[in-house]
Amino acid sequence: MTVTDAGPLIALLDTGESDHDACVAALGSLQPPLVTTWPALTEAMYLLGRNSGWTGQERLWRLIQRRDLVVRDLDGALVERTHHLMERYRDLPMALADASLISLADSLRTRRVFTLDARFRIYRSGTGQAFEIVP
Repeated sequence: MTVTDAGPLIALLDTGESDHDACVAALGSLQPPLVTTWPALTEAMYLLGRNSGWTGQERLWRLIQRRDLVVRDLDGALVERTHHLMERYRDLPMALADASLISLADSLRTRRVFTLDARFRIYRSGTGQAFEIVP
């Protein structure tokens, strides 16, 4: 599984995005399925709807239906960790989607994150390690 942010989901599905080719190329090196959180999916759905309308949103739904993208719920422990991360990085500030993805990565014991967001280079895992950013 590869923890996946909204940016690559949008870039994969919208050929007009500047990072489309890089994300498509990176996808081949990632262990399926992609996994995300509801906050990150919400962000991707909103931006795809704004940029591509229902067509873009439907493509994202198809990824979920085919199980190429798994959306994970945040349970009590992940909610608490997400809150803690947003508090810790409040001076940046940290988005809910970012905090939820880091919480998920920690729970899955992975440092690999598929993201276009440079802030993930600043964030640290629960063990204090830097994340491996793809692409």
